[in-house]
Amino acid sequence: MQHIENVVVRLNSGKLLKGYVRDFSVHSNVVVLEEFESRQELRIPIIEVKAIFFVRTFEGDKSYREKKSYGLRQNLGRKVYIKFRDGEAMMGFIEGKIPWEKGFFISNPDNKVKGFYLIPTDSGSNNIKVFVVGSSIKDMTIMP
Repeated sequence: MQHIENVVVRLNSGKLLKGYVRDFSVHSNVVVLEEFESRQELRIPIIEVKAIFFVRTFEGDKSYREKKSYGLRQNLGRKVYIKFRDGEAMMGFIEGKIPWEKGFFISNPDNKVKGFYLIPTDSGSNNIKVFVVGSSIKDMTIMP
C-alpha cells in the first residue's frame, strides 16, 4: 500500500507545484508528483527541487504568522538554521540523525542521501515537515 501525502514542491526556479507524492524517500532521484488540480503525474528530477513542504492543506491560512523560535515546542532534534542559495532562510529541527559524517555535508555530500527532513519550530504551521534538498543549501548552522 502506497503512502500518499499532500505537498508543495518548491523548485530552484522559484516555481511552486501542489499535489500528492507517493513513497518519497531521502534516496529518491525523482519526485513523482500528482498535480492537485490537473491530476497529471509529473516526474521532477531532485536536482531541480529546492524543498518539499509536507502540508496540512494546500490553501494554508494566509492570516497566520508563523512563529520562528525554538522555545515554542519541545526539542525534536538538532536545531538548525538554513540559508538557501536563493536567499531564503528557514529554521527548525533535523528529524533523526544529522545526515552526514565527518563534518559539514555540503562540502562532503553523500550522493545516496539527497537531503534531510526539517521539522518547523512552530507546531501551528501549515508545514508538517520539510524535505530540504542538500544541493539547494548555501549555508547551514547547527544551533547549540
